[in-house]
Amino acid sequence: MVGIVMFFVALFALLLGFPVAFTFGGIALIFGVWAEGFDMFAFMPYRIQSIMENTVLMAVPLFVFMGLVLQKTRLAEQLLESMGKLFGGVRGGIAISTVLVGALLAASTGVVGASVVAMGLISLPVMLKYNYDKGLACGTICASGTLGQIIPPSIVLILLGDVLGVPVGDLFQAAIWPGLVLVGAYIVYILIYAKMNPEAAAPIERDESVSRQQEVIAALKAVIPPLALIVVVLGSIFAGVATPTESAALGGAGAIVLAVLYRQFSWGMIYDAAKETVKVTAMVFAILLGATAFSMAFTYTGGDHLVEQWMLQIPGEKWGFLIITMLVILVLGFFIDFVEICFIIVPILAPVAELLGINMTWFAILVAMNLQTSFLTPPFGFSLFYLKGVAPSGVTTRDIYRGVMPFIAIQIAVLATILVFPEFYGM
Repeated sequence: MVGIVMFFVALFALLLGFPVAFTFGGIALIFGVWAEGFDMFAFMPYRIQSIMENTVLMAVPLFVFMGLVLQKTRLAEQLLESMGKLFGGVRGGIAISTVLVGALLAASTGVVGASVVAMGLISLPVMLKYNYDKGLACGTICASGTLGQIIPPSIVLILLGDVLGVPVGDLFQAAIWPGLVLVGAYIVYILIYAKMNPEAAAPIERDESVSRQQEVIAALKAVIPPLALIVVVLGSIFAGVATPTESAALGGAGAIVLAVLYRQFSWGMIYDAAKETVKVTAMVFAILLGATAFSMAFTYTGGDHLVEQWMLQIPGEKWGFLIITMLVILVLGFFIDFVEICFIIVPILAPVAELLGINMTWFAILVAMNLQTSFLTPPFGFSLFYLKGVAPSGVTTRDIYRGVMPFIAIQIAVLATILVFPEFYGM
């Protein structure tokens, strides 16, 4: 039971706000030495070396750099402006354009915080100006900004691919349909809401001095450059021309080209993006090192065998395991970050999933969709904090919480369809 006690002590320490990497590493050291002595950590240097030599994880800083460069090119502003004009005449059109821009930003930048902040600064004031329901406006922005967790190239999928031993390219391919279904479900919800509450999502009057053709051309000019980058990055992976790491490097170079095209390139911008990339990467790898020590101590103290025995005794075998697993991850997502869940919870569950004969690509997509929900669930959903930080004073925390609830329900519903009808998604 030492490993189980260690797990709950770590969870409690995280809830108290202790730094994640040091919490995992410190608790692993205390319980590991207590249970097995210092010899347990004799192979730790070799584990650290193998992490640092992992070519799959090299894609993380490269994709982060790509996203940060694109964030600084005013890509979101141009997309939102052109899409808003294109769909503004439809009831709920600004919200629909926000979802479509969120999907494009997810596939090109994948940086959740940047997407939510950009759309919160640009799209939210416009929706409030046209008397959109505050909950609908806030929920749309938060949900659209988190699409980067499931739409490739997603950092979550890269981490899960490494943890579960599944090729990242396979995960990227498998995630496309779930991501598109989620985007479609958001748009359908907005259309239904606007139909039932006409005053809550009024259309914008068109500027008659600009023809429909000019609006379409302006939208295409804004969409084609990031779309071309998406095709190059994902197409090179799916065609087998490049590995995910190589395509990430290609994406970073492509982002710099787009910065030049948008006339936003400067060496200062590259320096800022590189510095932020180092910070994010250092955070991820510090957590990974702490999690490695934790999982090693958890395994040596027999915690993995205990969890395996418990999970295999769940009624319903494979389906019982999957339902319980999804519920556990969903609940944990209310309180802890997706990185901790990826590095601590998933490695504990993965051996049981393999024993039950579960397709690991399918399992990874289920986990990724579930982890996306953690960005929206109160009280610690990161997207809620990002939006609150840039929202006008008239928008309250209650408005944001109320707005995200329907989108959380939509994500859980889509997750359920992936669980019940995997063949529909090609899995």
